[in-house]
Amino acid sequence: MNENARATATSHRYGTRPTMKDVAARAGVGLKTVSRVVNGEPGVTPDTERRVQEAIAALGFRRNDSARILRKGRTASIGLVLEDLADPFYGPLSRAVEEVARDHGALLINGSSAEDPTREQELALALCARRVDGLVVIPAGDDHRYLEPEIAAGVATVFVDRPAGRIDADVVLSDNFGGARDAVAHLIAHGHRRIGFIGDQPRIHTAKERLRGYRAAMAAAGLPVEDSWVSLGSTAPDRVRAAAAAMLAAPEPVTALFAGNNRVTVTAVRVLRAHARPVALVGFDDFELADLVHPAITVVAQDAAQLGRTAAGLLFRRLDGTGEPPQRLEIPTRLIPRGSGEIAPVAG
Repeated sequence: MNENARATATSHRYGTRPTMKDVAARAGVGLKTVSRVVNGEPGVTPDTERRVQEAIAALGFRRNDSARILRKGRTASIGLVLEDLADPFYGPLSRAVEEVARDHGALLINGSSAEDPTREQELALALCARRVDGLVVIPAGDDHRYLEPEIAAGVATVFVDRPAGRIDADVVLSDNFGGARDAVAHLIAHGHRRIGFIGDQPRIHTAKERLRGYRAAMAAAGLPVEDSWVSLGSTAPDRVRAAAAAMLAAPEPVTALFAGNNRVTVTAVRVLRAHARPVALVGFDDFELADLVHPAITVVAQDAAQLGRTAAGLLFRRLDGTGEPPQRLEIPTRLIPRGSGEIAPVAG
């Protein structure tokens, strides 16, 4: 290491940032002159402005917006609390929220609750402590009274995918009930009478609504629902695999499966690939490569990007001062027939 590099390395202290005073000293100008250049104010000659800009570039100076934030009461940032960053459903949703935020000159900060209500609360309150202007929350818990003081203090909050628990707040949802009802009606229309449903944890709003849609479609067709045809719980592959195997091995096995989300569907595909008889399958949520397996997977597709855009748009309307009561907005789903949901039941 040469002497200049060694001097730079030993003098550098992480967490110590250059100030306007440092810029002024390097450019050989007064502090007020640096302030004028940084804030785009008049009264600085082109040569002086050039020297200040060169000093800014050399030092890596960035304006500290804390004082401006305190004056305006806004940080131009919003928080997004997701359920699981690894779930492909949340990718387009997050991107859509970020695009709307960018259009409004705001920065998006996001994090994952990992489906843990305690972690959700910690993350949401940590974002509030960092003075975000608003929150978009995909809730893991069912009690959001902890956010009432933040909302009262002016933090705009919109829930997405699932409603808030025990508070009245804006929410943007997919039509989970209608999408599930359409999926099961589709299987019934192709001759199925024994249809199994494997869903997520029963405490989760989306799982409850999809189960309700399943039961509604069966009831509308005058079909019974055996207790053994319904399994709610963890979406872990082992649990889903066991539930599907039990339904398929029963004395009167199901001839079709309705999978409650994309994680359940992926495991169901693996189970059915090893099953002797063809079994129809419809999954709630589209997923990557669903159209490339054989047979391609019939799904109920949610518009995750539209959920994100709608939630973020509503959030910024709140920040702009709209005083309307809390809204509940519902985004339609779409049934995409691809082959697996059109398999006819096998007799015997």
